[in-house]
Parts: sequence; structure tokens; C-alpha cells
Amino acid sequence: MPSISTAGSGSDVIVVGGGLIGCAIALRLAQRKVPVRVFDRGEPGAEASSAAAGMIAPQGETVEPDGFFTLCAASRDLYPRFVKEVEELAGQTVDFHRDGALLVALDEAEAKDLERIYCGQTRAGLPVEKLSGEEVRRRLPQISPQVLGGIFLAGDHWLNNELLVTALRQACRKLGVIFHTQNEVAGFETNGGRVESIEIISGSRSAPIRYSASHFVLAAGAWSSDIAASLNLPLPVQPCRGQMVEFDGAAGFPHIVRAGHFYCVPRAGGRLVAGSTMEYAGYDKAVTAGGVLSILERARRLAPGVTELRFRRAWAGLRPDTPDHLPILGYGPWGNLAFATGHFRNGILLAPVTAQIVTDLILQGKTSHPLKTYSPLRFQSLQPAQETG
Repeated sequence: MPSISTAGSGSDVIVVGGGLIGCAIALRLAQRKVPVRVFDRGEPGAEASSAAAGMIAPQGETVEPDGFFTLCAASRDLYPRFVKEVEELAGQTVDFHRDGALLVALDEAEAKDLERIYCGQTRAGLPVEKLSGEEVRRRLPQISPQVLGGIFLAGDHWLNNELLVTALRQACRKLGVIFHTQNEVAGFETNGGRVESIEIISGSRSAPIRYSASHFVLAAGAWSSDIAASLNLPLPVQPCRGQMVEFDGAAGFPHIVRAGHFYCVPRAGGRLVAGSTMEYAGYDKAVTAGGVLSILERARRLAPGVTELRFRRAWAGLRPDTPDHLPILGYGPWGNLAFATGHFRNGILLAPVTAQIVTDLILQGKTSHPLKTYSPLRFQSLQPAQETG
């Protein structure tokens, strides 16, 4: 068995996972002059963060606003400042838009769903505008003549998440964050109820190596469950595959357009992103004929002119899902290990508030956001893991 060497990391915080969530946490800590290292099994931001559509849309995901909506809306409200800081540090734009989202109904079932959304959000005092089918078509001539009606949500936004990932990583580096790419974290080592180090496996070394720190963050998305297993912690995060298609030549889409769980999101240069599937196929990121066909059929039903657009590309990503579809946030049995994973379909949206929460927990020991609902302990009663070193 190869020996394991230990490296003093020179960091106060080690973040496991370099996606948008992990990098946003690293940014906020680095802004507070905290030394941070980020470890990623591949390239930071190359998984779900880059595969998403870039929606920042808490209202579009909500029928009756609840505590989770409050968390999502708080993160949405943090986005303008978050984007400005990232763009200024990185010296590049992320194509952030605050032009709203149009939700439409293509059949009676979807019309009833929209009515429930409209009534629930109106009762809560949220800004929501009801539109007839004719009013929808006046706003968006490309929309299908079969559309029965819609609602417009001015508070839903979007950006180019691929640009955000690149800019955020650059911003982190400018503030001194150190990235360790192609470093797979095998697990955590604990002692006395605290985490002492991570054990990583790198293709460039023959033996595992440990890095120590004062605090740790698990933000490894769909791979979080395997890493948490080293702590004897049942963390039921599983990958949910989402396939996406992008078109060229789609001028005239002024905002997000959604029908049920299907959506079209505009991007600069006349591009249009359409998706997505929800498939539990393990860690298989294959783009399938069936997945692409389902997206194309929905896109044509929503906006028939899509069939004339140029096909640009298709891809798939793995969302980190949990049994209740809610994120895992906060401390578990170990007082220096914070969890920030399981964001499912809301990873882009929740990045700023997750970074705020984790930074507050590490630096102040508390946060103003209620976290009981998102506790890593909610899945079953847990005891602290046995000592491993």
C-alpha cells in the first residue's frame, strides 16, 4: 500500500469542489483576506455549472412562495452586486440580463398550472402579470399560435453561466485563491470531532497526499455523496442528467420563455439554449438521440420557427439532486466542515446566497438565514463519525 504524505496547506479554508458554488464561496472568503485553496476532480466549473442554461428565476420555480422561495429570492437580489464585483475583478462581462421571464400554457393542464402560480404569487404580493394568448403573441411573435395564455415575471433574470464560471475563477485567482485541478478528493480525515485534512488522489502522483486546514467546505455537487462516505455520513446526493441544445440565428427572443419545465433562454449573438431533460442515469453524461428529440419536439411546439434555426451543439450535465430536491447547507457533526451541495436545478441561482451563508458560518459561527430545512442531518439521525486518524 503506498504511503500517504501530509502537506501543510497554508490555507485557513479548503473548498472541495470548484464549480460555481465552490468558487463563489472561495471568492467571498478571499475578499475577507482568508487564504483559500480549491480542489477539483477536473477543471473548475466544467461540470453542472457550465452545463446549465443560466436562469436566475425564483418565481418561475414557485407556485406558493415558501421558505425556500425566500432563500432563492434573497440570492436573486444579491446577483447584481455579485456580477458587478466579478466582472470588475476579472475584467470581463458575464452577459447579465434583468428582462424577466414569460411563462406560457400550451394546453389546458399548463393553463391550470399557470393560474395556480398567478393566484399563489399574487396573494403573496409578488409582481406577476397575467396575459391572454393574444397578448403573449404580441410580445413574442415567434410563439406558437396554440398558446392559450401566459404570465410575465419581471423578477426573473438570466446570464451566460459559462462566462460567469470563467470570470469567477479569474476573480478568485486575482484575490489569491489557489486552485488544484485534476485532484480527486478521496475523503476527509477526522480527529476529536473535527476534520483535520483531505486525502487527494492525483494522476501526477503515485501516492495519495493529505492537505490540512482550519476549515473545510464540501461543495462537490453530484460527487459529494462518495466523498462524505469517508465520514460515515449518509449524504443522498445523486446525479440527475440534463441534456441541452443550442441554436444559432434566433434573433428576437427578449427574455426567458418557459412552458412547464421546458425553457428557451436567449444568449448573445442570436443564440438560443433549449432544455432540459431530467434523467437518473448515474454519472453517464451522454447526449442521447431520445433526449435531443424530446427537446426539439418541445421547442417546435413552443416556437415553430425553431425548426429553421441552425443547430449549434448539444451537451449534458449532472445536477446534484437530493430526496427532497432541496440543497444541503450548513454544519453537520463536525464543527469545521460546512456543506454546500445538492442544489439540484438551482445551483446558478443560489450561488451568491450560499457563498454568503458559508462565509458567515466560517467567520462568525452563524448566519441570518434559517438552515434547519437544509441540514445535512435531516436524512436520518447521525452520530459523529468514528475517529480515522
